[in-house]
Amino acid sequence: MDVRKKILLADDDLDDRELFSQILEEREDAVLLESVENGIEVLDFLNRSAETGSLPDLIIIDHNMPRMNGRQTLQEIKSDARFANIPVVIYSTYSDDHFVNGCLGEGALHVATKPFHYREYKKIVDSFIALLDKNN
Repeated sequence: MDVRKKILLADDDLDDRELFSQILEEREDAVLLESVENGIEVLDFLNRSAETGSLPDLIIIDHNMPRMNGRQTLQEIKSDARFANIPVVIYSTYSDDHFVNGCLGEGALHVATKPFHYREYKKIVDSFIALLDKNN
């Protein structure tokens, strides 16, 4: 039985998606279910997953995305009873107190600053998995 944490990633930057994928491939405790480019695709994936009963254990969302940004996506996820209990992490190239507090107030598990280097990405993925462990 596969007990790895299932992760859904939303980021419009292909390089960032590839880095997350590479880092998660190296882990034995987590697997990338899907990586998508925007919030609309997150909601489409969640709706399909709800039908099969295979929802992610964690959703990681970049804030700056086209069509539907991270905060809007968070609001949609948390407003749907089927998905409201899935932990969501928002990460962005910027974060001020107003943004962070707004996301946390809307149900984000954590808000992080987007890293720039591989080593920092690895650390942030470690911290996201640790948050998920602590949240369970």
